[in-house]
Amino acid sequence: MKNFRTYQMALELNRRAMKTKLRQPYRDQFLRAVLSVASNLAEGSGKSSVADRRRFYEIALGSFKEARVTIELLELRELDQITDKLGASLYCLCRSLAS
Repeated sequence: MKNFRTYQMALELNRRAMKTKLRQPYRDQFLRAVLSVASNLAEGSGKSSVADRRRFYEIALGSFKEARVTIELLELRELDQITDKLGASLYCLCRSLAS
């Protein structure tokens, strides 16, 4: 999955999220959301049908939006650059598979 740029960005967001100091309940919810982005991208990339891939990629986009709320609420500016790029990439990925 080295050539799957969106997945690589999701992994980088996970790495950065793990290093970010957050208090509860934000930390657990945020880490679950960013893990869900990468996990759903990985699972979706293994599906053979376009409909299945699209479904997993849309779940990844939803999880990304959930994580983005924490970033905005807690003003985690150090994550802005990676999330801006990842969000755009997820949106384009979902859009490219829309029927």
